[in-house]
Amino acid sequence: MNDNVQRDDALAAEYALGTLSELARLRFERRLRNEPELAANVARWQTMLAGLDNQLAPVTPPEKVWKKITLSLPEQRAIQPKRHYAGWLAAASIAAIALLASLFLQQPTLTPLTVLNDTQHQQQWVVSADSKLAQLSLTPLHPVAIADSNSLQLWLIPPGKSPISLGLLDNQKATDVALNSTISRSGVIAISLEPRGGSPTGQPTGPVLYSGQL
Repeated sequence: MNDNVQRDDALAAEYALGTLSELARLRFERRLRNEPELAANVARWQTMLAGLDNQLAPVTPPEKVWKKITLSLPEQRAIQPKRHYAGWLAAASIAAIALLASLFLQQPTLTPLTVLNDTQHQQQWVVSADSKLAQLSLTPLHPVAIADSNSLQLWLIPPGKSPISLGLLDNQKATDVALNSTISRSGVIAISLEPRGGSPTGQPTGPVLYSGQL
């Protein structure tokens, strides 16, 4: 393993742990959008680290701890703005409103959620999602060759329920999938080979080529 690979692996682990600084995190997320292999590594770390949360029981601190923290905080003093600052305050308010509007209008940040493997257990697709699990993006790690008479169809399979179609996928580049409702972190994401245009029955009819656990 060369130095660049080791460095990227360390960055992927830090990103999954949430320990990167804000500037480093933003730079890393720009790379994730263009480097599927790096996104797959993040998804691998997230999968490995997810088990740690399940083994930790929440602990409620004693009331005296909160009181001590409150008493240690500096006293808040109300500062009355002077009249000649009114123009600056108005400008600041307009800037704040513009900033909030841009934040609401900008595209949600998608981060790697899981990786779909083929039948030989080789990583083939990276599944990324926004924080609300309301939007997905599927990126092939390698171009997928299929016949013109076929399509790749994405499915969500909740535990104990029938598969739910999430639409068709582009076999050569990333596909964004907007969900009608948010999904939970459970079940299976799968891709099946279907007739061109998708399954005629609303359920998978062809072989499942790729799958992964949420």
